Amino acid sequence: MLLVLFMVQSRTVRIKDVLATYKPDAEYEKLTILYPLDGTIFPQEIVTPTFRWEDDKSKAWLITIKFSDDKEPLNYITRRDKWMPEPEAWESIKMRSLEKWAEITIVGVARSRQVRILSESRLRIKTSKDEVGAPLFYREVNLPFVDAVMDPSHIRWRFGSISSPKPPPVILTNLPVCGNCHSFSRDGTTLAMDVDYANSKGSYVITRVAKEMVLATSDIITWNDYKKEDGELTFGLLSQMSPDGRYVVSTVKDRSVFVPKPGIAFSQLFFPIKGILCIYNRQEQRFFSLPGADNPKYVQSNPSWSPDGKYIVFARSEAYKLKHEQDTGKVLLTPEDCKEFLEEGKLFLFDLYRIPFNNGEGGKAEPIEGASNNGMSNFFARYSPDGKWIVFCKAKSFMLLQPDSELYIIPAEGGQARRLECNTSRMNSWHSWSPNGKWLVFSTKVNSDYTELFLTHIDENGRSSPAVSLSYLTSPDRAANIPEFVNSEPTAIVKIKEQFLNDYSFVRAGNEFYKHGKPDDAIEEYNNALEINPSNAEAYQRLGFLLYHVKGEYEQGIQYMMTALRLDPFNVKAHHDLGMALLHQQKIDQAIAHLSEALRLAPRGINKQYNAVDMNYQLGRALHLKGDLPAACTYLGKAVQLDPNNAEAHYTLAVAMAEQGKMDETFKHYSTAMRLNPKVDNSAALHYLLSVHYAKKGQFNEAILSAETALKLAQASGEHEVAAKIKQLIELYKQRLGKRR
Repeated sequence: MLLVLFMVQSRTVRIKDVLATYKPDAEYEKLTILYPLDGTIFPQEIVTPTFRWEDDKSKAWLITIKFSDDKEPLNYITRRDKWMPEPEAWESIKMRSLEKWAEITIVGVARSRQVRILSESRLRIKTSKDEVGAPLFYREVNLPFVDAVMDPSHIRWRFGSISSPKPPPVILTNLPVCGNCHSFSRDGTTLAMDVDYANSKGSYVITRVAKEMVLATSDIITWNDYKKEDGELTFGLLSQMSPDGRYVVSTVKDRSVFVPKPGIAFSQLFFPIKGILCIYNRQEQRFFSLPGADNPKYVQSNPSWSPDGKYIVFARSEAYKLKHEQDTGKVLLTPEDCKEFLEEGKLFLFDLYRIPFNNGEGGKAEPIEGASNNGMSNFFARYSPDGKWIVFCKAKSFMLLQPDSELYIIPAEGGQARRLECNTSRMNSWHSWSPNGKWLVFSTKVNSDYTELFLTHIDENGRSSPAVSLSYLTSPDRAANIPEFVNSEPTAIVKIKEQFLNDYSFVRAGNEFYKHGKPDDAIEEYNNALEINPSNAEAYQRLGFLLYHVKGEYEQGIQYMMTALRLDPFNVKAHHDLGMALLHQQKIDQAIAHLSEALRLAPRGINKQYNAVDMNYQLGRALHLKGDLPAACTYLGKAVQLDPNNAEAHYTLAVAMAEQGKMDETFKHYSTAMRLNPKVDNSAALHYLLSVHYAKKGQFNEAILSAETALKLAQASGEHEVAAKIKQLIELYKQRLGKRR
């Protein structure tokens, strides 16, 4: 028996004194054991854990471990409410509890002259004969997610064994682009991962696993190549490689709610609302949709292969159109677009479906019993390596990063879903089976806003044990997610380097900084892009926009926009931005030329990449300033047709109609503008024309009111000569009104 001494009020107490006082059959107040939980099963490779409990009354604790062998129990004393066995002691505990339960009793002791027992609790643990037998590949992300998106170079990947007493080595970092979902082939020889390479959010790298790996441009495909002629951008979300490494399945023609949320713990909302499943055949270098999972009426996403490659399980729901979205063609959404989900409590539920792969021919997608039509959102399915089970996530709504997400297991063919015992109280997701099918790793936020990794044992009946913490594998200031067991040795990957840093990497970084209100950082990134490629038209276009419209450096801003057009005469945004700058400088004819060219060049893509309402409105406004009223009304009318709730377009159209004497149209659009936003009422000319209209009809009271409004607007804008004329007009109206009386 190991004896450890400690001081209690200047008196030395020995373990045997506590044991002599403690009565196993007596009833003591229960202390709360936080970790591990009763019934926890540890793998043989696990490093020394930290036992933790809550007990406010006691000042010291005795830990007694009884085994099923004939040897003496182990006893330890600590003065803290946590205890970590010495490595040698932990190895002995694991050996003596191999496939046999060990009972651990924690006894709380008072601070007094005599030993007094205050509390007690017990739990059972054991060590499994089943090894994990595979290293983990996982990602560490700085939070909130918006920071990681703006500067992805801080995201890092680790690779190593759970037997490592400290975080495994970082094998990939300083990646200049976002890297997201990854997957390995069944034999661990091939890695595939989402990367935002070049100017394509749909880029995807597929490469051989080696100790020194290189992510090269030659290994990159883009999901945008599927039916590229449609002109519809694809992100290529939640892709996964087939077990044999021959195919990759992904969501294409997709659209997702992907917006930041306040706080750190759940700082983004992500789920697809549109998309079909697409297959990439690596041998034939060919993209094709998967029949049965390519219906545009549904969103079909989050696919996962069966271990034999014969089936794909995916999440499905009806495709959805956002009710608050103004521009239905844009790819990236804003919190305002998505407020029905962020603020109004609308839910979005997914069901799990299974479809035969059938060598790419697909088939009929069938809902999976136990993971569909249950009033919950079901997603992130993962087959066990033997094909017997599917573990999936279930939450009240949405997909991924949900506080109430829990892990459930069903037979692979469907059946009653059972909640796994390993679930914690706060978010359970991103799970991966060990190659031998005995262990499941997953992510949770039970202990921190920064996601940690946990492990659970799965027996032959699909039952799991309470979760084993792997928090020692990650840094406390990073969220660990997307863990994946790899069928290889822990040293199979030592370093991953990228060779596709290019000018577009910096352009994308600049775009993210600008989107999140950091124009100075955006300007720096665009300049970095030009250092690599002085012919990058998009970098010049974005720099020109920021220099002119944000920094007020008008001359240089225009020069950059003109350079962008010299490099790319078909750059729609450069034409539009330059047109707006020239309009600001009252160079009306030149502005009209560029705004017209921008609209002409984007007949197909205008509803997908550009704001059609704004482009029509600004061209209409420029034509109105020139005095070409019929043409102005054409484009302003198009703007209000595309967006009936655009108050500015209605108001400007009302002014143009009034100047043509079309008063019925004037009143219609003016009243609509006032209903939508009274603050747009700023045109002295409009109210002057309204007053003239009323006067002609002999309605001098109304004429005076309109003229007085025109006078206030003219005075507010410094139009003193106009104000003087309006004053004379008001007097004339009053005289005529007096004569009538």
